[in-house]
Amino acid sequence: MGKERQSQRERVSLREREIERQDEGQWKGLRAGRETERQGGKEKERERDRLMEREKNREREEDRWQKKGKEKSKRQRHRERDPEKARGRCRRQVVSTAGATGRGHGMALKISTWAPLLLTGLLTTGLAQLQIPASASRGFWALPENTTVVEGAAAELRCGVSAPGSAVQWAKDGLLLGPDPRIPGFPRYHLEGDPTRGEFHLHIEACDLSDDAEYECQVSRSETGLELVSPRVILSILVPPKMLQLTPEAGSTVTWVAGQEYTVSCVSGDAKPAPDITFLQSGQIVSDITTNVNEGSQEKLFTTEATARVIPQSSDNGQLLFCEGSSPALDTPIKVSVTMNVLFPPEPPVIEWPGLDEGHVRAGQNLELLCVARGGNPPATLQWLKNGQPMSTAWGTEHAQAVARSMLVMIIRPEDHGARLSCEAHNSVSKGIQERGVTLQVTFPPSAVTILGSASQSENKNVTLSCITKSSRPRVLLRWWLGWRQLLPTEETVMDGLHGGHISMSNLTFLARREDNGLTLTCEAFSEAFTKETFKKSLTLNVKYPAQKLWIEGPPVRQPLRAGTRVRLVCLAIGGNPDPSLTWYKDSRTVTEPRVPQEPRRVQLGNLEKSGSTFSRELVLITGPSDNQAKFTCKAGQLSASTQLVVQFPPTNVTILANASALRPGDALNLTCVSISSNPPVNLSWDKEGEKLEGVTSPPRSAPFKGSAAARSVLLRLSSGDHGHRVTCRAHSTELQETVSAFYRINVLYPPEFLGEQVFVVTAVEQGKALLPVSVSANPTPEAFNWTFRGYRLSPVGGPRHRILSGGALQLWNVTRADDGLYQLHCRNSEGTAEALVRLDVHYAPTIRALRDPTEVNIGGSVDIVCTADANPILPEMFTWERLAGAYQCIVDNGVAPPARGLVRLVVRFAPQVEHPTPLTKVAAAGDSTSSATLHCRARGVPNIVFTWTKNGVPLDLQDPRYTEHTYHQGGVHSSLLTIANVSAAQDYALFTCTATNPLGSDHTNIQLVSISRPDPPSRLKVVSMTPYSVGLEWKPGFDGGLPQRFQIRYEVLETPGFLYVDVLPPQATTFTLTGLQPSTRYRVWVLANNALGDSGLADKGSQIFINTPGLDQPSREPEHQLPTEQPAGPSELPLMPVLFAVGGLLLLSNASCVGGFLWQRRGRLRCQAEGISEKTEAGSEEDQARNEYEESRWIGDQDSPSSTVSTTNVEPYYYSMKDFSPQLPPTLEEIPYSGGFTDLEEKNMAFPGHLYDEVEGLYAPPGVWGPLYDEAQVGSYDLRWPEDKYKDPRRVYDQVAGDLDPMEPDSLPFELRGHLV
Repeated sequence: MGKERQSQRERVSLREREIERQDEGQWKGLRAGRETERQGGKEKERERDRLMEREKNREREEDRWQKKGKEKSKRQRHRERDPEKARGRCRRQVVSTAGATGRGHGMALKISTWAPLLLTGLLTTGLAQLQIPASASRGFWALPENTTVVEGAAAELRCGVSAPGSAVQWAKDGLLLGPDPRIPGFPRYHLEGDPTRGEFHLHIEACDLSDDAEYECQVSRSETGLELVSPRVILSILVPPKMLQLTPEAGSTVTWVAGQEYTVSCVSGDAKPAPDITFLQSGQIVSDITTNVNEGSQEKLFTTEATARVIPQSSDNGQLLFCEGSSPALDTPIKVSVTMNVLFPPEPPVIEWPGLDEGHVRAGQNLELLCVARGGNPPATLQWLKNGQPMSTAWGTEHAQAVARSMLVMIIRPEDHGARLSCEAHNSVSKGIQERGVTLQVTFPPSAVTILGSASQSENKNVTLSCITKSSRPRVLLRWWLGWRQLLPTEETVMDGLHGGHISMSNLTFLARREDNGLTLTCEAFSEAFTKETFKKSLTLNVKYPAQKLWIEGPPVRQPLRAGTRVRLVCLAIGGNPDPSLTWYKDSRTVTEPRVPQEPRRVQLGNLEKSGSTFSRELVLITGPSDNQAKFTCKAGQLSASTQLVVQFPPTNVTILANASALRPGDALNLTCVSISSNPPVNLSWDKEGEKLEGVTSPPRSAPFKGSAAARSVLLRLSSGDHGHRVTCRAHSTELQETVSAFYRINVLYPPEFLGEQVFVVTAVEQGKALLPVSVSANPTPEAFNWTFRGYRLSPVGGPRHRILSGGALQLWNVTRADDGLYQLHCRNSEGTAEALVRLDVHYAPTIRALRDPTEVNIGGSVDIVCTADANPILPEMFTWERLAGAYQCIVDNGVAPPARGLVRLVVRFAPQVEHPTPLTKVAAAGDSTSSATLHCRARGVPNIVFTWTKNGVPLDLQDPRYTEHTYHQGGVHSSLLTIANVSAAQDYALFTCTATNPLGSDHTNIQLVSISRPDPPSRLKVVSMTPYSVGLEWKPGFDGGLPQRFQIRYEVLETPGFLYVDVLPPQATTFTLTGLQPSTRYRVWVLANNALGDSGLADKGSQIFINTPGLDQPSREPEHQLPTEQPAGPSELPLMPVLFAVGGLLLLSNASCVGGFLWQRRGRLRCQAEGISEKTEAGSEEDQARNEYEESRWIGDQDSPSSTVSTTNVEPYYYSMKDFSPQLPPTLEEIPYSGGFTDLEEKNMAFPGHLYDEVEGLYAPPGVWGPLYDEAQVGSYDLRWPEDKYKDPRRVYDQVAGDLDPMEPDSLPFELRGHLV
């Protein structure tokens, strides 16, 4: 409330300053008007006198207003203390406050020029308080007052004027509303009253915030006097808050956790003045609240924002949290609320065990256990477990009482003995699972008891009976009862029964007496496990009992009883008149049965019973320590009988006392174990983690319940290994066979110590992960684990490639070989520090660092190939070599994938071998000095070959512009093209010699340049297929004479005159199917060639063939081979059969020689491969030389192509025409488009400058297709342009690959990629 009052005072102060500024502007305007009218000198003098007088009156009025302001403040404080009375005077208070505010403005004006205006206001105020008649002088007889209304209500400001002939109007915040009573432009404003009586009251309907302003009543000047202005009054509009915005949302249900602090905020809507906000939690005001007043959405409006800190409790569950807003503009406060759903944990569960002995059950029993958990929101979730395994998860919930119940129903079986049943309860806010459990003790009673023998006997005669039971577990004891008196058996026997039980048998012999007549003779089977049940067999004795007697039947005197044993004492009395009353006493105090609810009944006192002349009263006890040596007495009148119980009980409490709490290695710890009370005395013993300790025993002393106390001390010298060990004191009772234990856990403070299982060498694989474990023991736990590598400390918060785990272990990933080394570990706690060195051994795959490729060797020489690799680990047998065709591969495998592989190409150098397809190669060209000819020379050799040309034995001058020579190198195949321009028959028809030379030797071939001519006859005409009506032919074209040639088939039917001609289409085809033949007919067929200069003519052999078409009954065939034949000129001079035998023999010899040569060559190759692979190889055989060469078919077209400029047929020399010559050579590197890189070069039979020899190129793709040659070093892409030196220095070409394989320096990588940790 104090903050609210301060906020209101600040708002009033702001309002006063605003009115002061408005008044200052109005007074200055009026003053300026009056100054205009007072231009005369006399008028000025009179004005000065009036101003001086008004100044004096203003000072006196200020003193009067100050006194009234103090009285108003006192009344305001009184109204705050009495809100009910203040509410009745609300309107009057607001008016008084506004009036004081208006007078405050007058007090604030310190300029002397305002004195006349102030004096006028004071005078009119004084006049307004008097009753002025209508004929009185000019002035106000009723002045307006400060007014406060609620938004939407009507307001009226009074103005009574005695000023005939003057116009009256109202001003609102300086805005003149006009003299019209209807006040145009303001439909809610109008003037009320009788103007003739001077009543000009301003009435405003349905006020809103725009009406909150200062008003004054103004009277215009007239003949009777100057203008009049009433004091300014304030019309205050109270705006009530329309709404409250609550966070969380109003009307919702919030879910909170009991005991936690939450923040609730409440914001009011626009209001005037700012409303008060209060929070109510479950009907109680929240004291921890913070309130802020803010400006509203419009001027003069305010909002209040309040924030409360709430701590819900379980009692707040389901209750409301209110935000209440109050304001003078409201009759009743507005409220919003949220419903609190408070979450809190349930109480521990309770298992309702049916009966007294918890856990004791019998086989076959239908056990029903109810688990109840009370309280909690949400209600508890219950679960039954048996030996830790879930049994039942069904439970019911009573939400009204917040109680969860779960019933466990099970039939007890023998195997349930020792099982633990537990009930767990928890909900969503429980900090842990609350559990209550019970252990089952299952017993098996005997199913029947049988008495053998007769119970009918004469007086003073012996009765002999046998009692036998069925099998039971545990075994039962048998006792005989004669009535209520126990008889001692003569013999007892125990035998093994079924299912691991025992059969008990008891023989009884007793003397029948008269007083026993009619008594029941009972054989009772009992055991501690069946205290609530009796298994017996009864017979009735036909003997009478003598005179009356009193006695107690119960356990034998001085027989020790264990605490918790159910003891039944029966007091018996015979005869007597009147019937005796039996009373039990314990140590002279009357025994009464306790009636305290919800407590186990330790004493059960039976009622007096009568059976014939026998009276009895039973006392059943659950023995405890307080019953030890207690005397129980039964009294019947003057008769009494007593018995004393001896109760054996274990120690009621075992406590261990220590002499110190803060222990360190080497300190001495003295522990004393005290047993409070027990009967009989117990033996105390000490052990530490199973190791027996020797102690000092104190003398026994007396203890409560007539028991004995014992104490035993032990002294330990501590070490760090004793931390966490348990020292156990055991109080053992030999007679009770029961031990009560207590333990003391040793807490030794010691610095870090590395354990024996600490690993000091860790092996990791590069780019994998590594974990440097830490096995350290310390108390307290080490505060920090600092790792240092090569003098640099690793960041404890981790890095891009390492992290220090919570236990101190260092985990690395993306391990590199740079991480190999010793890592130093520093452990520290409050007791000291420890250090250890752990070595990280990084295994990485091998990398070939040095391998000379290619390696050259001359024929017959030897060479050493050395492979150098970087790897870890280095194994003795990690290097292996593989021999490939013309290359050797070094494989390094140290067990870390991938193995490194390096290829070494073995280059065998040999002298040039020029191709000699024919004895003399001829090229044809026209010798008219307008044609050109190209001579092609091809040779093989390593290293590169240099070609020279001679004409008729004279070196050719290649500086002559008519001669142009181009040399091409493709691996081991080299070509030289000599182009002769403007061929002259006189100068150029000559013998040209091509010589191929390299450092190992030279070779040459001759090419004859001749004139163009008719084509040579075709050769090798043969039949490829045959039918009765057609035959398929194939031939080899001859030299075309330098001009385009076409072919024609000529054939005849033998012994029939005339020839037939058929043109071959297309003209230059070399195969043709001749049709239109007749079956079973003999033909002779020729093939002819012609060009522009004429026909080839008929050759003697090779261009004609004889054929016999098959008959219609013979299948069509494709002959494997048919030799060209000639028709004999006449009758054969040789017999046909000898000729056929001779030809067949020649063919057999030829085939045998070919097959033999092939097998010899294959055997040689196999023998070479079987020689094994080593790092040193020999070269020099013809096979090695051949393997250096490219396959001829890979680089050149068909040697027998008709467009070739070199003839390779085995016939006589002939000439080729050079017209339209287009040599079909392998494509040069300049002719191959390389748009897609090297991916399709193999399909185009391309050669690559990076592959120098045919063996390597044939087996391996170009660089860039399969990746780098070695695993680590990258081989750059080759320049596809021909080298400018034309391979003049072959070593420069060979060393290019090896130069590209320089190993990468480790420092060439960026720092973040080197793998360093620091």
